[in-house]
Amino acid sequence: MKYNVEISEQASDDLENLAYAITEHFKSPLTAVRYLAGIEEKIRNLSNFPLAIAPSDSPSLLKYGFNVRHINYKKMTIIYTVSDNTVYVERVIASSLIID
Repeated sequence: MKYNVEISEQASDDLENLAYAITEHFKSPLTAVRYLAGIEEKIRNLSNFPLAIAPSDSPSLLKYGFNVRHINYKKMTIIYTVSDNTVYVERVIASSLIID
């Protein structure tokens, strides 16, 4: 079964801010393009087996829902929930912000 993947406005803003930071702060536009492409591929892959990741019980993630899940891409965490046949990407944040 293929799941639909929807990216929230906040997650889109997170990706835009990340690209801007890498491009402007670190002066590395090519790295920004590659890094964002990796994150976007990881997000696209959620359409295949999003339930393979166990729900998180991290207090810092529970504000996104009871069955919130997350996957990592390098130093970033993709936070998502699954409802019916849709994956909702809620945020893309630095992994260091996750408190277990």
